[in-house]
Amino acid sequence: MSGQRWDMGKDTLSTLSKKTGTNTQDLGGLVKKLAAAAQPLEGKIQGSGYQAFQSFKGRVDGIAADLNAGLAAIAKGQAGMDAATRTGESDMAQAAKKAEGAANFDGAKFNKR
Repeated sequence: MSGQRWDMGKDTLSTLSKKTGTNTQDLGGLVKKLAAAAQPLEGKIQGSGYQAFQSFKGRVDGIAADLNAGLAAIAKGQAGMDAATRTGESDMAQAAKKAEGAANFDGAKFNKR
């Protein structure tokens, strides 16, 4: 496996968050399309299969809403992680500059006597 699979650039989380946000409504829509696509089979299903399909059909909107809400929460979490990562990166760079400015590099030089 390549080590690059897990490498994260500075825009990785923001890109992921945007993609998740864009796809949030898609998953719920797919559940609704599944129910609509199965509709022609409704008259051919009998017994417990029919009851299960009716139960699913009655819950499609709720299932879609739950999936959409779950993905929206994931996108919000990704955005929070992105903000924290960017803040941490900025803080680390500032701390490094401050420490470098306070360092006595001349003290490490070997003087000829």
